[in-house]
Amino acid sequence: MKIPLVDLKVQYLSIKKEIDNTVKKVLNNATFILGETVEIFEKNLARFCECEYAIGVSSGSSALFLALKAYGIKEGDEVITVPNSFIATAEAIVQCGAKPVFVDVDEKTMLIDTDKIKEKITEKTKAIIPVHLYGQACKMDNIIEIAKKYNLRIIEDAAQAIDSRYYGDKLPFHETAILSFFPTKNLGCYGDGGAVVTNNGYIANKIYKLRDHGRISKYNSIIIGYGERLDSLQAAILDVKLKHLEEWTKARRRNAKIYNKLLENIKSIELPFEKNNCKHVYYLYVIKVNYRERLIRKLEEKEISTGIHYPIPLHLQQSLKFLGYRRGDFPVTEKVADKILSLPMYPELTEEQIRYIVRCVKDEIVH
Repeated sequence: MKIPLVDLKVQYLSIKKEIDNTVKKVLNNATFILGETVEIFEKNLARFCECEYAIGVSSGSSALFLALKAYGIKEGDEVITVPNSFIATAEAIVQCGAKPVFVDVDEKTMLIDTDKIKEKITEKTKAIIPVHLYGQACKMDNIIEIAKKYNLRIIEDAAQAIDSRYYGDKLPFHETAILSFFPTKNLGCYGDGGAVVTNNGYIANKIYKLRDHGRISKYNSIIIGYGERLDSLQAAILDVKLKHLEEWTKARRRNAKIYNKLLENIKSIELPFEKNNCKHVYYLYVIKVNYRERLIRKLEEKEISTGIHYPIPLHLQQSLKFLGYRRGDFPVTEKVADKILSLPMYPELTEEQIRYIVRCVKDEIVH
């Protein structure tokens, strides 16, 4: 049985008529950059997130960069984040001229260890970027308390966490969060796309300008900006898919529950940990396992795809070598990086497929 890590085609086929109709509508209207289609999606996204503003941009990476710029992060500043994330998290900080300062993670949740944040704060620290990794929220109460005490900004990297909840609240859990609509995300477009969601009107207004060359009209640019706009085709596709997102989240959570039940008694496997105060949306279903490479090879033989998110921590990336970090600086991150394994996870994954995956895992673990 061939099972991909993510199956984008099966999802498209399930909503093909809706997608094809909305794409034809955009083509017939011939408005491809911003415009009414983007505005409609932004309003619907803000309503979905139960926040004041949603600003569509060209990618999750640009959303994070523009949010940092809007909050005034500049050369010489320091921004605290984690080393177990995609490169874009640190990249956006560097692109602003600032320095990423990493904090190790909690081993069980793999989210930022809030007990270790204060020791990394200096007079140069201006912001914290908590990463809601794999679809689960960080300890935002602790982070907000620290941020208030030290007058720091919080920009939530929620690229993997749309529709998650923290004590019942939706994103942003504080003031501003960024979303990614990369095709494999829980809400993914058919290209690149992202958004900033915020309850801060000043920040929203700044990002509206920054994403579109600092313009307030066609030929009137009042600040230096960028070309980071969301196009109408992607907005139209996202607006269709947004209507299905809650249903897809339920399916992901159902599939995670099936995995958990079938894998719970295998001592050599550590299952994903879901906090009581959180609604985990399982962008990825990530286990921790010894002898990972052997298991990957055996699953490949059975045509089961897997992934590692992420095998090289940020502090060990060649592109960030100038920061001066070394192996051993973040032992928990390095430990989990050697054990994490993402099993297939998507809403359309069937119980039969999950049972087959688990059976193949058990066959390798036992033997």
